[in-house]
Order: sequence, then structure tokens, then C-alpha cells
Amino acid sequence: MSTVAEPASLLTVALIGNPNTGKSTLFNALSGSRALTGNYPGVTVEKKISRMTCGDRAVDLIDLPGTYSLAPRTLDEMVAVNVLLGKQSDVRAPDVVICIVDASNIERNLYLVSQVLDMALPTIVVLNMCDVAAARGIQIDVPALSKRLGLPVIKTEAHRKRGLDELRSTIVSVAAVAPTHHLDRPPIFPAAFAAECEQLGAMLTSLGKPQTPYFLLERLLLDVGGYLEGHFVDGQASQLTAHLVGARERLAAQGVKVPAAEARLRYEWIRNILEGVLTRPASRPVTVSDKLDSFLTHRVAGLVVFALLMLGMFQAIYTGAKPLMELCDAGKDRVGNVVGGWLPAGMLNSLVVDGIIGGVGAVLVFLPQITLLFLFMAILEDCGYMARAAFLVDRLMTRLGLSGKSFVPLMSSFACAVPGILATRVIENRRDRMTTILVAPLMSCSARQPVYVLMATAFVPATTVLGGWQLPTLVVFGMTFLGALVAVPIAWLLKKTVFRGETPPFVMELPSYKWPSPGVIFNRVYEQAREFVVRAGTLIMATTVLIWGAGYFPGDHSRVDELTAQIEALQADPTRAEEHAEEIDDLVSQQNQMRGQLLEESYLGRFGHAIEPAVRPLGWDWRIGVGVMASFPAREVIVTTLGTIYSLGSSVEADDRNLVSAVQAARWPDGRPVYNVPVAVSIMVFFALCAQCASTLLVIRRETNSWRWPVFTFCYMTALAYLGALLAYQIGRLWS
Repeated sequence: MSTVAEPASLLTVALIGNPNTGKSTLFNALSGSRALTGNYPGVTVEKKISRMTCGDRAVDLIDLPGTYSLAPRTLDEMVAVNVLLGKQSDVRAPDVVICIVDASNIERNLYLVSQVLDMALPTIVVLNMCDVAAARGIQIDVPALSKRLGLPVIKTEAHRKRGLDELRSTIVSVAAVAPTHHLDRPPIFPAAFAAECEQLGAMLTSLGKPQTPYFLLERLLLDVGGYLEGHFVDGQASQLTAHLVGARERLAAQGVKVPAAEARLRYEWIRNILEGVLTRPASRPVTVSDKLDSFLTHRVAGLVVFALLMLGMFQAIYTGAKPLMELCDAGKDRVGNVVGGWLPAGMLNSLVVDGIIGGVGAVLVFLPQITLLFLFMAILEDCGYMARAAFLVDRLMTRLGLSGKSFVPLMSSFACAVPGILATRVIENRRDRMTTILVAPLMSCSARQPVYVLMATAFVPATTVLGGWQLPTLVVFGMTFLGALVAVPIAWLLKKTVFRGETPPFVMELPSYKWPSPGVIFNRVYEQAREFVVRAGTLIMATTVLIWGAGYFPGDHSRVDELTAQIEALQADPTRAEEHAEEIDDLVSQQNQMRGQLLEESYLGRFGHAIEPAVRPLGWDWRIGVGVMASFPAREVIVTTLGTIYSLGSSVEADDRNLVSAVQAARWPDGRPVYNVPVAVSIMVFFALCAQCASTLLVIRRETNSWRWPVFTFCYMTALAYLGALLAYQIGRLWS
């Protein structure tokens, strides 16, 4: 008998469903996309909560990760279970659970529903994509299904916002009564299984775990070697394991062999539920999606289309983002010049212009690439093609220990690792996602190109090889793909050590093709861009300011400020500037020389001298070491740092002839050239493999919700880069 629950001012509603069932579309349609995003504490799973209203009730809508099952294999996968059971500390226990089901694939989707029902929570089943089911001739008797499940069943078309008013009113009515557990719904597991659950509960009580939810007892019995079995009882895991082994043997003797019995029994239950409720046409009609898939998922034609699409997408990102990035950079310089003109020369001026404004610019310069990448990905995902792309490349990626979903994030990292790492959110499997995140920085991003260009231009002979190719061009090309080649064994090693475990089967829904929803795409891109600026951007800017401070203090900059004032005074009047052009050039030269001396005397310069013995085996002097450290906020900063060190100013480009001449003329105290071909190759190899990018490391921190992984990435990539640079220099020195 239903009992009326105590009224509450705020309802919490959890939304759960299989991937590609329109769950995110329904979330956006219900909430208006006014969502707060973040990570659950201690895990990589993204948390999305939105405040909405249902009648006169305020509702917090929680969008749980898309999943095919509630059998947790990792801490990340445990999040959905903890939220539903009210065990997640930062989220209220749900008053209502909404299970979203693809009406055109109802049998498979009801598997997850059956697991949610085992939690005995107030539940609503939403039959989404009813228009797709109708187009395939599928008919569902909704009242009969509702009666057999013992809970409300609502038909919706989320992309058209149909059925939402009925769903909102049902949320309020369901929250007002306690859940029912019986009605006409047949049991899933036999009595022997329920008896073993009771015995397990009693055993856990004796181990200090009283009142264990029945759902967790089920999962402990069903998930052999799962996350719960190894983490449920502190210090007494052996006793729990022994009991579970005995319980499973007893169940097997009665015909309930774990774990295979779960799928068999749940699908038997689903067939009983749907008998007389679901009507399918005698022969499945050939849909437009079927015709497209015959071509787009073909083992040859599909790969050709995919390759052309990826090439076009990344070319569009590279060419389309470049003008916007240059505009951001020019805007940063313009704002810096204007603000710098308002402030007197000195520390405050340098802090604001070089530290704060420079830090903001370092954040915004990534925004065009991130926005364009997620725009393309949102379109491809919403139209249904992204699932096909993952299917096509899964065989290749499996050989590397990854899944097909890792391909796009890794390809994206060739433009910039920041959006590439953000793109790993489409990977459900934690081990695959973490491995992809940790090898993505090895892809040679565009920020490394200035280093390659400078070194290749200055020291690689401009000879023609291989039928007309310039050797410096081939060197730059080789360095661009060096990281990708090294990433293959690194990914394999990570999957065999840090993220070892049984590789789950590649299961992916191939949704029907549809026109992308502009609203869904805009909201998705806006949320991800805003999240990057607000969360990762603040850390990037803070790092930039810290590097500025290390390069500014503790020197006396009064003479540089005096020179700056003199230069500005002479340049204020264009006529006077022409008359004193030689004087201005002389003052600028003095200023650049003084800045180079101050950089050497700064904490950054002192640290460069301190680590010189460590980088000498690479063929480097302290100036190269300072350039590497100063490039931590962004790799391309090494060019401007070398410009400052060699008294050329900070506005030089990688192909600037003066900079090329300066590095060619650099000498050790004994007169030997600092740079030669082995040193140049050593520097390029180091930058191809190193983690010298604060933005990337801070985004890893953001996505993994832990400092452990960015520190791990920095350490393993720095060690890898050092070893590679050492081998490049020492072998090159023997050959030269």
C-alpha cells in the first residue's frame, strides 16, 4: 500500500540511460541547459546538475553518465550507483529516478531499467525517440507496459520537446508517494538467489557492515572480481571473498551460474514484460540509416570517407582557428600597449602587461581551436556519425590497447593537446580514457612548430633529398610525428601496468542519423568553452604570473624603465622619431641587452645556471635551460625567451634572421659553438616528447580531478624527453 511521503521544498531527480538514447537532449530540454558542471570528488566522472521547476516545485536534475549497466568495475563507474543509493556526499539522494529508453531498442534498454528497479526507488520510464520507433513499424502498448513494470511510462520526443509537460507533472506525482515493488511485475532472480543475498547481508553485518542495500548485495554476488568485492570491506576482503565463492558455488549447483546467469535471467524477465506489449513488423524495413551505413561503415569506403572527413575537419580547425588565434594575440598586445601606456614604467606595469594580460592571452589563444573542435564534434555526435567513426577505427586502436573512441581526441591533439584531452569525455571506459589523456600530450601540437622551425632553419643543411624534398622540411615533418610513434609503446605499456585489467568488449550504439539540433550543439559548445575559460583558464593564468615573477625578480629594473621612458618620449612625436631613429635603435639595443642581463640574474636565470650540469650531457648551456623553463606556460615562448637572452627583444619570430644569426654565433666560454646539428636535434627531440606546457597539465588536473596524473605525466614525459635528447646528442656527436 502506497504511503504519502513528507513534502520537501526541493526535489532531486536523477536521469540515467544508455548512451545514444537522447539523454543529454532530454536533460537540456527539461533544464534549459542552465547546468553547473564539475567533477565528482576523487574521480574523473563529470557532474552535471541543473535547477528547474516542475509546477510549483524546484527540482535539481542530475545527469548521470551514460551506461549500459550498473555493474561497477571501477571507482568512476561506482559514481552512478552511489548517487542512486544516496551515498555520494556532494549530491542529495534522488527523490525520483528517470530511466530514459530508446523506444526503437527497448529490449536492450530495459536491461538497465531492471537494475534500477532493484534499488526500489521511485522511478519513471521515459520512452524516447518514439518517432523513430514508429518509422520502423514498432508499436508499444504504453499502458500495459506501465502496469507490468508497476511504474509510470511516458512517451517523449526530446529533440522536438514533446511529452515534457506530462513528464514534469509525473515527476511531482511520483515523488509524493513511496515506490511500489510488485504489481504484475515478475521477479527477475529465483528464490535461491534471494536467500543467498540474505545470508550475505547477515555475514556483512558480522563484519561491521549492517543495513547493506539489497542492490549492493546483488552486485557483490553477480560481479565476480568487480570493484565492490575488492573495496567493500576494509581489512576483511579475504573473508568476504571466501563467502562469495561459496555462495556462487551453491547457486551454480541450483542452476544459477554466476555471472552468466544475470544476462540470461534479466533478458528472460524483459521478454516476459514485453510479451503482448511490443509489436514489430514481420520484416524490418530498410531505413535511410541502413542505406547510409552500408556505405559509411564499409571496411574500405567507410575508412576513405572517415579519413577525408577527419582531414577536412582538422584542416578547417587549423586554418579557421589561426586567424582567430592571431586576432586574440593581437588583441592581447593591443590591450597590453594601451594599459601599459596608462601605467608608469616599473614592476606594476610589467606585472599587469606581461603577467596578467599575458596570462589572459595565453588562455584566450586556445579558445578558437577548442570552440571549433567541439563544434565539429558536437555536430558529428548529434547527427549520429561519431559512433560510426569509433566503430571504423576500433580494430586499429585495439592493437594499441585503446578503443575507437580514442582516435578523435588523439588526432585533435596534433592541433593542441588541450582540446584533445577535453575530447576524451566521449570515452566511457576509464582505463581507455586515462590512457588516452596521458599519451595525448605526445602528439606534436602546433606550439612546438616554432622550435622545430628555428632549429631546422639555423642548423640543418638546406640540401635536397629524396627527389626534391628540402632536408629541413623533412626534419620538421619527422619531429611532428615522433611523439605519435613513441605514443604507441607508451599506450601499450600504460595498459599493461598502470591501467592493467580486462579489456571490456567494444559496445556502442549505432543511433539513427538525424539532423543536428542547433540548440543542443550551441549549448554543448558554449558549456565546454566556458568551463575551459573559467576552470582551466584561471590555473593557466596563475602559472603565467608565477613564471613572470621568476623571470622578473630580484633584479633592479630601474635602468630598463628609464630607457623605456626615453624611447617612448622620442617615439611620441613621429617627426622627432624619424630624426632620432639611430638614437632610438641604440636605446632599444641597450634595453634589450639590459633585459638579457636581468633575466640571467633573475631566479629563473639562477636556476638555469644551477641546472646547467644536468643539461650539459644534452649539449645545452644555461641559456637553453632557461628557455625550456620559461616555455612552461606555452612551448613557443622559448623563441621570445631566446630573443631576450640574446638581446634581440621579445618580439622575434622563429624564422627571424637576427635570432638565427644570434644562436649560430653563441659560444661557450672556451670559444666553442653552443649550437650545432646534434644540439639542434637534441632540443627538437626534447620538445617533441616533453610535457613543457602548463595548459596541458592543468587541463589534465581538471579532467582527472587529481594532481596525481598531471605530476605523473610531467615526470614520465620529462624523463622520456631527457633520455631521447641525450641519445640524440650523444649519437649525433659521434657521427659528426
